[in-house]
Amino acid sequence: MKLIFHIWRQRDRGSPGRMVRYEKDGLNPDMSMLEALDVLNEDLTIKGEDPVVFEHDCREGICGSCGFMINGVAHGPLLKTTVCQLTLRHFENGQELYLEPWRAKAFPILRDLMVDRSAFDRIIASGGYISTPTGSAPDGNVIPISKEAAERAMDAAACIGCGACVAACPNASASLFTGAKISHLGLLPQGQPERASRALRMVARMNEEGFGQCTNIGECEAVCPKGIRLEVISRMNHDFLKASWAARQPATD
Repeated sequence: MKLIFHIWRQRDRGSPGRMVRYEKDGLNPDMSMLEALDVLNEDLTIKGEDPVVFEHDCREGICGSCGFMINGVAHGPLLKTTVCQLTLRHFENGQELYLEPWRAKAFPILRDLMVDRSAFDRIIASGGYISTPTGSAPDGNVIPISKEAAERAMDAAACIGCGACVAACPNASASLFTGAKISHLGLLPQGQPERASRALRMVARMNEEGFGQCTNIGECEAVCPKGIRLEVISRMNHDFLKASWAARQPATD
């Protein structure tokens, strides 16, 4: 199988970048996209050229490390699939593919297809935790949780923080990511003590990092490899507005 890659090459965030064309044949259709880049990088290394830099770790669609645009679509054409799980059989022999990094002010390019996503870490650090005493974990049946709440919390917790939602959004909004992190804790009894402060801190941090505002276009949900729904954004807005209003009320004795 042969593919023609047009890949964004940029030495660092301060250097200009450009698309570079590479042809690669002899590819196995069962390879993942990252494995194809591995093969391409072997050829580049043998030629004494710099290999293409891209982020990866587990290569099982779990860690959220990998991710870039393929022909203008975050993670490529297959729904609910990360780049590391996307196999070449979903492309035509001889097809031209344009590979670019996530494009967002809050995700500065480090090199080639790799961007700095540490803004997500700072959002989580600002409020993505619960208060709990140290020691062994309590029995799972001690705190009753309704089936609906448990399922919705688990759906939100599926977010892997890859950044595809930000890259696909015309406003570079991180609302789907932040909403998922706020929702999965806010739906559970263990997350109630910080529910209000969590929403205030995480939304404030999201804005400080330079992400855009959500205008409900829905591109984030369309490209999310874990199928996170837009409803988490509604829940985030509900918690944030309620907490903001409560914070403005005068204290009573």
